[in-house]
Amino acid sequence: MATVSFQQASRIYPKAERPAVDALDLDIADGEFLVLVGPSGCGKSTSLRMLAGLEEVDSGSVLIGNRDVTDSPPKERDIAMVFQNYALYPHMTVGENMGFALKLAGVKRSEIATRVAEAAKILDLSDYLERRPKALSGGQRQRVAMGRAIVRSPQVFLMDEPLSNLDAKLRVQTRTQIAALVERLGTTTVYVTHDQVEAMTMGDRVAVLKDGVLQQCDTPGSLYDRPANVFVAGFIGSPAMNLVTGAAVDGGVRIGGAVLPVPRDQLARASASNGEVTIGFRPEAMTLVGEGQGLPVLVNVVEQLGSDAYLYTKLAGESTDDVLHPSDVVVRTEPRTAAAAGQKLWLGVREGDLHVFDAKTSQRVD
Repeated sequence: MATVSFQQASRIYPKAERPAVDALDLDIADGEFLVLVGPSGCGKSTSLRMLAGLEEVDSGSVLIGNRDVTDSPPKERDIAMVFQNYALYPHMTVGENMGFALKLAGVKRSEIATRVAEAAKILDLSDYLERRPKALSGGQRQRVAMGRAIVRSPQVFLMDEPLSNLDAKLRVQTRTQIAALVERLGTTTVYVTHDQVEAMTMGDRVAVLKDGVLQQCDTPGSLYDRPANVFVAGFIGSPAMNLVTGAAVDGGVRIGGAVLPVPRDQLARASASNGEVTIGFRPEAMTLVGEGQGLPVLVNVVEQLGSDAYLYTKLAGESTDDVLHPSDVVVRTEPRTAAAAGQKLWLGVREGDLHVFDAKTSQRVD
């Protein structure tokens, strides 16, 4: 096991307009499960490949266990990588696939058999060691890929979207298995995904990237409760946080004809030069209030999910013809008391659940 550190690490592809990874500063503790998450093209996979030695580091450095590995080849970094496409040899059995790296390293046959048997037991693959990959399900193949990494006993596990080829139900099942496995092994793990639900449920900490720049790295709870900027607020959470921009007025922010209260000092620090302020509130932070007392909205769509219902609403008086953005405010509510489409409601925000952002810089204002 080992710590991992990115120190102002950058990767700039030839003819690119901006760095794929821009001066990444990130420290990962010994035994920590860290998830890199962000939209496509944000630099998360490139960061992982820089750590693996599969991409050059144009400036800055990468350390594993306090050892500078910036210029070291992959085989000298003592890491094991799990890819999204499994990368199994079709002509080999499960056991042979799991032990192949050890065979190349010259490990004794008896030692290989012992390590493969131990990993297979952990991954519930003992009954499949003589099968070929084509005889396995997607989830079983991914467990074989995990087993191939485990038998090497590396300092660091690197996982590049290992669940992306699985169906929705199997993804949920396998992500809990991976999280439990990493907890049991105690090996430092860096995991890449574009799925923020996956990131929030698996990581000890989550690092959010956008356009190659680290936006925030914190525990899942802190990311959800205290997003550092508008991007993190809108990216973390499903459905996403409601984000609206309104005019700063005496006592709060005017949205859709209503004034949402904001402390005066926050209001002063968040106001842009044109007097606008961005505020955010989670769907579950919305409450129904009396007529004329909160945000007036019209319900466009009601989404029933059994345990919850989501109301997709437009601010009253706003156009309802925008197909791409059919809602301004999403509300989570009880399914049995959900409003109907076309109904007008007045919504308030629970005290303490209003997030304030500078409209110009998009940064959080506390």
